[in-house]
Amino acid sequence: MNENLFASFITPTIMGLPIVMLITMLPSMLFPTPSHFINNRLISLQQRFTQLILKQLMAAHNTKGRTWSLMLTSLILFIGSTNLLGLLPYSFTPTTQLSMNLGMAIPLWAATVITGFRHKTKSSFAHFLPQGTPTPLIPMLVIIETISLFIQPMALAVRLTANITAGHLLMHLIGSATLILTSISPAAASITFIILVSLTTLELAVALIQAYVFTLLISLYLHENT
Repeated sequence: MNENLFASFITPTIMGLPIVMLITMLPSMLFPTPSHFINNRLISLQQRFTQLILKQLMAAHNTKGRTWSLMLTSLILFIGSTNLLGLLPYSFTPTTQLSMNLGMAIPLWAATVITGFRHKTKSSFAHFLPQGTPTPLIPMLVIIETISLFIQPMALAVRLTANITAGHLLMHLIGSATLILTSISPAAASITFIILVSLTTLELAVALIQAYVFTLLISLYLHENT
């Protein structure tokens, strides 16, 4: 039971070789590229969805911040599609791996911080010491603000990993309970099946919400530094 419970989080391999790179490249193949003068309904829906994302994320940004529009749009589409594909049976969700989420969070967070120190040097350093701080508290506050700054990418990665992993574990546990109860008590099995369907619907929403939250927080960090 324990092995089966965490089997979906093991990195898949073929002939001993990890295929994580192929899995992470799969979502990009699901978004078609327009090749005709008049687009079909799928591409029109895709473009409409992309415009809606850009409007939500770029509304508060200045000109420098809007140069990140392609990066943020690609990020939310990648995370969202990866989370949704991970809900399919016998599939693997890369966003359940903390190492991958840190690999996305740390470079993006570092880029926003470097941008802030480059374009808003005084304002960036001012965040480490709030105005009106008593002199005896200055060293402590500088340490606290520095720690809080470096915790940001860790919080981004852990939040995404924990939410996706918790949902997958709950679905696995309730699904296993439904199979066991089928032969013992069909009435109880039907109740757990209804719970499983409701949880699956909730996980569809969580997959998209977590992609939006991750990208929104990166956008907020960018807004503070541009």
